[in-house]
Amino acid sequence: MDDLPNQLVWEILGRIKNTVDRNNLSLACKRLYHLDNEQRKSLRVGCGLDPANESLTCLCNRFPNLTRIEIIYSGWMSKAGKQLDDDGLLILSNSCPSLTDLTLNYCTFITDVSLSYLSSCSKLSSLKLNFTPRISGCGILSLVMGCKNLRILHLIQCINVSSVEWLEYLGKLATLEDLSIKNCSAICEGDLIKLGPCWRKLKRFQFEVDDLHCYMDVYDRLAVDRWQKQCVPCENMQELSLVNCIISPGRGLACVLDQCKKLEKIHLDMCVGVRDCDIIGLAQRSGDLRGISLSVNTPSRLTDESLKALAQNCSQLESVRLSFTVYEVPSFASFTLNGILTLIKMCPIRELALDHVYSFNDDGMQALCSAECLESLELVRCHEVSDEGLQLVSQFPNLCVLRLNKCLGVTDEGLKPLVGLYKLELLAVDDCPLISECGIQGAAKSVTFKMY
Repeated sequence: MDDLPNQLVWEILGRIKNTVDRNNLSLACKRLYHLDNEQRKSLRVGCGLDPANESLTCLCNRFPNLTRIEIIYSGWMSKAGKQLDDDGLLILSNSCPSLTDLTLNYCTFITDVSLSYLSSCSKLSSLKLNFTPRISGCGILSLVMGCKNLRILHLIQCINVSSVEWLEYLGKLATLEDLSIKNCSAICEGDLIKLGPCWRKLKRFQFEVDDLHCYMDVYDRLAVDRWQKQCVPCENMQELSLVNCIISPGRGLACVLDQCKKLEKIHLDMCVGVRDCDIIGLAQRSGDLRGISLSVNTPSRLTDESLKALAQNCSQLESVRLSFTVYEVPSFASFTLNGILTLIKMCPIRELALDHVYSFNDDGMQALCSAECLESLELVRCHEVSDEGLQLVSQFPNLCVLRLNKCLGVTDEGLKPLVGLYKLELLAVDDCPLISECGIQGAAKSVTFKMY
């Protein structure tokens, strides 16, 4: 080992991904210890950091070239010791000059002061905050003003962050490529217009309203006019995810949806007002679409026309998820079996997930026997699929993964043709009352079983 050049040892250390193994190896000799200290780029700490500030100081001194740090306090209780506070973030900003990626999860002791310290981290390009209740919009503003290279910003459950000036500043800076705002009750859809020119730079955007505040946003006339008068350029958007939002012509996020031309993935979850023309227009503009997830209330305005447009225009579509509320009944079913099968026949679908799609039954399973590209199938609450349909899985040409969740029409009998074949890489059965743990044994190379 002593004769190996440092570069080769670094290469060996870099291939060891397990942190425990890496730590154990570094204790084998002084040379490995020092080389590991120099090469270590990432650090993940949390409740075991006690005393927090002193321990962080030691770690930062030991690993001087850290670029990525995650601090996670999920499940923290006071008996675990004091959490990292503003002084800890000051230590971080002073001791980690190469810091580019910082994640703070459930750090309830840090305040806006911490973000003002981080504003001196000129190389910081990614900041992810999850449930940091003492952070406000003023703290976010101080950070974005100092970190000119910020490309990724995720705010999750940051309940005291309002829109104020930080959105406008990001709009003028126009460097952000990935913005995620989830369950931040003080930020509404109407505020997002303040991003202005930043929309052109964004490649990934997620906006999620929590269940308690969904559909509560009241748009005044001025807010509506601003969306209608300002062109929202989203020509570089590749991934778009909207949850519990309002999609209404000429208003709010409908303007964003209308301007996306390079989308590769889209997720619309319980968004009120989505119509066939929205999906048809999206399909016609985004020929490179690879993944779509639709979760809608019933009755819905969506019909087979949406699926037909996707089939005709999105030749690279490989991942499809369709989900409906538990209230779907045949008379209100949005998509027919023919519509779903048209999409599967015309597109190279590799992953298909159907959640409470009433129209999907044994005939649908029969049709999947000719789906050459299908590798993963997930059925959730698809009660019309019986043992007869499930037995056809053994005839699916390239299926590797099968997930069954809350399917009431299938039993152990439906899995018998799979037992001993080991055709599937994974079979996951969750909360299917008529399937037993014994019944899935030998039906795949790997099996999981859960009953709630």
